[in-house]
Amino acid sequence: MTHHQINLIRSSWAKVNEMDVVAVGNLFYNKIFEMAPAARQMFKGSIAEQSRKVFSMLNYVISKLDKLEDIISEVEKLAKRHAGYGVKEEHYTVVGNALLWTLEKGLGEYWNEELKQAWTDCYSTLATAMINAAQPTANAA
Repeated sequence: MTHHQINLIRSSWAKVNEMDVVAVGNLFYNKIFEMAPAARQMFKGSIAEQSRKVFSMLNYVISKLDKLEDIISEVEKLAKRHAGYGVKEEHYTVVGNALLWTLEKGLGEYWNEELKQAWTDCYSTLATAMINAAQPTANAA
């Protein structure tokens, strides 16, 4: 990701942070469940609580976008926890699409192709790291 893309993500996320966490989370999770109804069973707690957790994690990750190497081990641990919940590689596509859809709805006229590409690149970078971390390594065999 470029420095410009990181700035776009941070400025757009600041706008999202001004919104109601639970309302945004409901949009996001309802979109996930619409696209992948079976995913609903992976969530044991309330969507409100899950929304707060996702916002908190995104706040942290976005604050470190220019230093991803500093948080890669945390991202890998998160991926392994998600694998334990039953998250598979194909779920990352669903979540990415739901995230972009939610951002587009929430940001309205602020959303454009350049911002979409920045968020796509960001999510792709993180999802790839998580997918790789969740895969059993050749060394473990």
